[in-house]
Amino acid sequence: MSSWLLYALLSALCAAAVALFGKVGLQNLDANTATAVRAVVMALFLVGVVVVQGKTTMIGEVLANKKALTFILLSGVAGALSWLFYFLALKSGNVAQVAPIDKLSVVFAVILAAVLLGEKISLLGGVGVAMISVGALLVALG
Repeated sequence: MSSWLLYALLSALCAAAVALFGKVGLQNLDANTATAVRAVVMALFLVGVVVVQGKTTMIGEVLANKKALTFILLSGVAGALSWLFYFLALKSGNVAQVAPIDKLSVVFAVILAAVLLGEKISLLGGVGVAMISVGALLVALG
């Protein structure tokens, strides 16, 4: 199995845990406050990973590359907005409805990558993206 596939599957499994843990954790709490606490936990955890890996000196490389830093910051803002909206959706919706709609991010990412980055979508890939769209809607709304 390719390493990218293993990491992607582990990411999907962890994302599923986010939905389940988040839904249970949000009971009787403000979604935005809970998201902020989650973000702090994530930041501390990830800083710990960088420290354990001995890569703290590489932070300077990120800060020195203005273009990369700008896009990393934009990615962080987009990620934070995604979490805020996701937790708000989980607060009032069922995991079985919210999670599939959230996975439409795959569809949006493929389309935006084609439009903005010039990535090619094969016919088979296009069919797969269409199937993801239909499947997410069927699961969430069906």
